[in-house]
Amino acid sequence: MATKIRVLVVDDSALVRSLLREIINREPDMSCVGVASDPLVAREMIRQLTPDVITLDIEMPRMDGIDFLGKLMRLRPMPVLMVSTLTERGAEVTMRALELGAVDFVAKPRIGVADGLRQLAEDICAKLRTAAQAHVRRLPSPAASAPKRLAVPGLGRLSSEKIIFIGASTGGTEATRELLMGLPPDAPAVVITQHMPPGFTRSYAARLDSLCRLHVKEAADGDRILPGHGYIAPGGLHLTVERSGANYLARVRDGDAVNRHKPSVEALFESAARVLGPNALGVMLTGMGADGARAMKAMRDAGSYNICQDEASCVVFGMPREAIAQGAAHEVLPLQCIAPALLERLRITAGAVGAVGTAPQRI
Repeated sequence: MATKIRVLVVDDSALVRSLLREIINREPDMSCVGVASDPLVAREMIRQLTPDVITLDIEMPRMDGIDFLGKLMRLRPMPVLMVSTLTERGAEVTMRALELGAVDFVAKPRIGVADGLRQLAEDICAKLRTAAQAHVRRLPSPAASAPKRLAVPGLGRLSSEKIIFIGASTGGTEATRELLMGLPPDAPAVVITQHMPPGFTRSYAARLDSLCRLHVKEAADGDRILPGHGYIAPGGLHLTVERSGANYLARVRDGDAVNRHKPSVEALFESAARVLGPNALGVMLTGMGADGARAMKAMRDAGSYNICQDEASCVVFGMPREAIAQGAAHEVLPLQCIAPALLERLRITAGAVGAVGTAPQRI
């Protein structure tokens, strides 16, 4: 019999602790091994119980969840699922938690917490299972872990017709951030679908905009897609691209979930294959599941150039693995090599060849 996933719940609300324990213990493959009312209690329980995954509230007495997460990921890194409040401040702090190494987050409602958490039970358990499989890395010292802008040579006028398409899920917020920070301000437009619920993508886009040379925003329906800009699919809506005369436009629409996701990478990549063909560059980053794999193969068949993140650098290798299995990838690269490879591809296709510095794994 397979070993159950051992979960420790850390939350200052007795109601939330009780509900999460109930939700977890109903699942045949997981067990709530303990509950803690604050991080100091949790610290001792981690030593005693050696859980596989922690659920962690952000706002707690004695030590808030962010401070505790930072200490935990430096001293004893382990998978953490944040339990965030669906507020603007909650969204901003959640982005910080993902930067510190939390695998994922669940947004609990501000009112009707009991009913809200019960409705989220399936999502919570799926994210706990994913977290249990995640590759978690030790967080460097605060000075070493602060994102730094790198000097990246510009592309000049080589990139006006191209668009870079990125799909990502679990672990993808930080992977996308690292990739975008490696692009110059005159890079082609970048269009991104990151699996994320409503209420969080605006804060995520603002954070990327503050860190990257590209101007990054949450996409709005009808936005012109311009070089030097990045566009994030709004949580709970699909993002696609269409052509209007000489311009590319963002289309943001509601609709049914695709591959159980909204926004869906499949929807974005399908539009890339249909509208851009060889002018598209596709990137599949870390994430659980198979969303976007088939459409990425359609992109390749239409003439795009595609890169998948390699297993060693992924938090979860699911989405890149499925895209590779579909025959969608031209290259499989460590995360830190993807931005240089994209820039090299743009220079090559414009007739200006330079060195990337890393030999890619070609498919």
